[in-house]
Amino acid sequence: MFEMEELMTGTDAVAHAVRLVDVDVFAAYPIRPYTGVMDRLARFVANGQLDAEYIIADGEHSQFEIGKHASSVGARAFVGSSGTGWLYAMEAIGVTATDRLPVVALVGNRALDDPGAFGVEHNDALLVRDLGWLIAWASTAQEALDNTLIAYRVGEDPRVRMPVAIAMDGGYLTHSEHLVKVPSKEAVKKFLPPYSLGDRVLHPDNPISIAPQANEDWVMEIRRQNYEAAKRSRGVIIDAYREYESVLGIHYDNPFIEELDVEDADVVLIGMGSASVVARSVVREMRNEGKRVGYLKLRWYRPFPSEEIRKSLKNVRSVGILDRNFAMGAPDNQAITSHDIKSSLYESTNHPIVTDFIAGLGGREISRKEIRKMFNLMESGRTEKVYWIGVRE
Repeated sequence: MFEMEELMTGTDAVAHAVRLVDVDVFAAYPIRPYTGVMDRLARFVANGQLDAEYIIADGEHSQFEIGKHASSVGARAFVGSSGTGWLYAMEAIGVTATDRLPVVALVGNRALDDPGAFGVEHNDALLVRDLGWLIAWASTAQEALDNTLIAYRVGEDPRVRMPVAIAMDGGYLTHSEHLVKVPSKEAVKKFLPPYSLGDRVLHPDNPISIAPQANEDWVMEIRRQNYEAAKRSRGVIIDAYREYESVLGIHYDNPFIEELDVEDADVVLIGMGSASVVARSVVREMRNEGKRVGYLKLRWYRPFPSEEIRKSLKNVRSVGILDRNFAMGAPDNQAITSHDIKSSLYESTNHPIVTDFIAGLGGREISRKEIRKMFNLMESGRTEKVYWIGVRE
């Protein structure tokens, strides 16, 4: 079932997943911190461990165009980028989604320039949350590998056929090493069917139109089709995790979220990515002190786990959102994840106090002391809707 278990970085883990799915085409343009995945894939090709077309692009825009067109002609494709590179490819990224081509892309979360910063922020991946990309966030290298394999299974499903972004914190996860179980190729083949677009493949023997000028005649109907595909993706994700456990023996209690001591908590902090490791540690520590605190980690951001969040927080008095992103001039001056959480809770019978904690921008460390401060503010009764944590005054 597993071919190895060893220490590896988050980008190495994704590269192993791409090798195992027998990707046909991958295109690269170097921008840290995602580049490690392409370095490792190049070695796999050179060593004869992967038979794939490796195309060096002249920039991120070309890179994502290559992935998009490869996918449209029936090739399983992989691309990736970080920060401003992700933005430079935005035209191709948008079209990949509207054409519903199931490309999988790694986003090594990185701050947007200027000023220059290689550290993690989540705004790059979050920019595509409403375009038709599914987004899964990893907090460990094992999750990064699992997310990638599941992304191909979900994105390529005929009920979905949508691109999937695998987001992971730059530096903290892309470069740090974790112990990872790598499945065997036989197990992955059993889990993931061969890539097929069916009657949508672009080929001379299958004359079809892709991206015609539809204007007011058909655009609304096409948008509705994509909308329905995104709705169906929830069920497909659930099925995929069940099959993943059945075939590979790796279990996740809930595909969309992960809870720690939430059931009887008075206050709960919500976050995603590598900060989850620190937050979980602080929760255990505060629980030993008799504090009724909990942590809820988001695993999938699109589709957004509204139902799971409402169920999880049904008895919680106060909720804090750990936002490693910004949204200048947004409602109540809160960041992105905070608004999605509040929107989900609008339909809930329980309406906890929601406080936004903006922290860790530009790669700044989020410490145990700062996580504890967030919990203390929630417990004591907050006075502000937004707190910037760790900012020099």
